[in-house]
Amino acid sequence: MAIVGYARVSTEDQSTEVQILDLKKFGCTEIFRENASGADRERPQLKAVLNRVRKGDTLVVVRIDRLARSLAHLLDVIDTLERKGVVFKSLGDPIDTGSPQGKFTLQILGAVAEFERSLIRERTKAGVRAAKAIGKKPGNPGLIAKDPLARRRVARARDDRLSERIIAGADAFLPIVQRLRPDHPWDRVVDVLNTAVKKRPGDNPAPWTRDALIRAVRRLVADGLADPGLLKAAPRRSKKAVAQTARLVELVATIHNAAEGDKPTLARIGRQLERQGVRTATGAKTWGPSSVKGLLDRAREQGMIDQEDSPATA
Repeated sequence: MAIVGYARVSTEDQSTEVQILDLKKFGCTEIFRENASGADRERPQLKAVLNRVRKGDTLVVVRIDRLARSLAHLLDVIDTLERKGVVFKSLGDPIDTGSPQGKFTLQILGAVAEFERSLIRERTKAGVRAAKAIGKKPGNPGLIAKDPLARRRVARARDDRLSERIIAGADAFLPIVQRLRPDHPWDRVVDVLNTAVKKRPGDNPAPWTRDALIRAVRRLVADGLADPGLLKAAPRRSKKAVAQTARLVELVATIHNAAEGDKPTLARIGRQLERQGVRTATGAKTWGPSSVKGLLDRAREQGMIDQEDSPATA
């Protein structure tokens, strides 16, 4: 249970030393320093500290304006920390998510933020109606004019939001990826990951797919939060492994084609494989929808099933 600090100044001419002293005095054993404007979305050290903290840790700043660029951003960051089981504390503000008083203050801030969002929505609707009344097209003028700079800004904002979501959930999948990659192919990593998620109590998120997992790891690598070696190609499979996969592809195609009426769902095919005692290519007893889909896709590519037959995931 570490106490981790985050210090930020806006320009290179300023110093984080005063913040560092306060954070060390409070008991921070690890401190992340950043030189960036509060409005700057490119804050690698903030991304790093959000990836670093673990359940039971405490993230400390001297003031909330050192952490967030807006109230909405502050609440997003705190929500990310709470999902990871991390306490947030601001030394200069009455915010401590580990205390009842701090949580009450946070609830008030949340209500204020929701009220602010409601006002923005109403003003936006009014602006759209006024623009339409005089014959103008509502929306981002730069995007409407196909301005390259405006498009880059929108894409950058979208990438930042994606990075924040992936970092928030990295604790759940990155350790498994680090343990298996690049020694094992992505299909096996997905099987192991989905089996681990299914066994974990609490929320039951949607299963990972091969492409989604690769995109998530690429994002972490791009943000400097994961080893690029994870993306290296896995060693070539043995003849025995290739033959085993071919057998599984044929078996899944047979189950799919033998169904009368509506084609079976991925989950239904997986349950039938489990009843027959068939194990996945990784040796797991449980079949996830992504594992079945991967085999069905191969069967479709080899002409074993109709191209138009696409089973549902449920």
